[in-house]
Amino acid sequence: MDFARSLFEFGTPAFWRLVDLSRKEAIEAAAREGVDMIFTFVYGGEVDDKFVDGVTKTVESYSGSVCFVRLRCDRAELLRRVGAKDRSELGKLTSKSGLDDMFARYDLDAKVPGARSLDIDTAALTPKEAAVEICARYRLPTL
Repeated sequence: MDFARSLFEFGTPAFWRLVDLSRKEAIEAAAREGVDMIFTFVYGGEVDDKFVDGVTKTVESYSGSVCFVRLRCDRAELLRRVGAKDRSELGKLTSKSGLDDMFARYDLDAKVPGARSLDIDTAALTPKEAAVEICARYRLPTL
């Protein structure tokens, strides 16, 4: 998204076309070369099902697998976090009104249908604890 944002205004059709293209190309290149990758995005319900299905089929076509992890916390915790300084530095959503708008437009509480997924409440764990849980669930190496 940072690459697309360097060329186009966030949210414009050109921005989203480039985001979509770069995500798909990166995922396919990694799968083709047998490179493991971590890919994060906010699942918005049905609007993202075609993308998720495409990613899964692409990775599996190269004998890879997709491991879903749903990181979540309650709305009050999200509202507390949204104005944090580090979010601004990373170009992320930083306002309560922006967060409210996202929840109004997308089903951000949805789980990916038909996919086994690890569900982690990030209000209950530190980032390191969440990472350890993810590695344990999917039998991934730890540092």
